[in-house]
Amino acid sequence: MGTIRVIIAEDHAVVREGTRELLEREKDIEVVGEAADGAEAVALVDRLHPDVAIVDISMPGMGGIEATPKIKALHPSIAVLILTAYDDDQYIFALLGAGAAGYLLKDVPSAEVVRAVRAVHAGEPVLHPAIAKKVLARIALEATNEP
Repeated sequence: MGTIRVIIAEDHAVVREGTRELLEREKDIEVVGEAADGAEAVALVDRLHPDVAIVDISMPGMGGIEATPKIKALHPSIAVLILTAYDDDQYIFALLGAGAAGYLLKDVPSAEVVRAVRAVHAGEPVLHPAIAKKVLARIALEATNEP
């Protein structure tokens, strides 16, 4: 595989810059663009055609919940990796339903972010353990409620 091209959509500059620096230490990852809101992320994806878009949920204007389906509609092959502080069920299931390939909480070690970028680029889903627990609980609940 060649270099994984990434954009980062995050409204907090220090988090965005830290994520960029973390990823740019890797020989196989290149950050090709940064956005401070969802609308800018959608425009960057359309212009730069990255392999992976790392997207936060809460951003001014258009957030990740609105940006993710727009990104997937424009470029279905781009893997969207959610990196957020929010673990609310409504966000999790809306984003996974919109086509997000991964959902990480910001409490993960930095190495996990790097691993997740590589994984979603390879077509593998990535879920933070707390998110996986919620997804499995929802599936079990739906299974018990089937006629």
